[in-house]
Amino acid sequence: MTPPAGRTLLGMVGQSLDDDKAEEAVFIELTGKTSIADFMVIASGTSQRHISVMAERLVKKMKGAGFHSVAVEGLSACDWVLLDLGDVIVHLFVP
Repeated sequence: MTPPAGRTLLGMVGQSLDDDKAEEAVFIELTGKTSIADFMVIASGTSQRHISVMAERLVKKMKGAGFHSVAVEGLSACDWVLLDLGDVIVHLFVP
């Protein structure tokens, strides 16, 4: 299975965060500005547990969509979690 790219992936991320009640989600297009990703998503959660659940569910959904290795940083503390999905980078924060 080939993982989705670009806008399709962004839509999947947005839907997952919406389903998990992420707060203040911001979607930033990076196309033509950097080569590291096409989009960046920044969102917050209500607690460390909320951030943890959102990150874990997003990783599970991405693996189900064909991503076999999703880079995740900060999951042990959950004050801030970064998920590198290739074309989309996701930052989840506790406000």
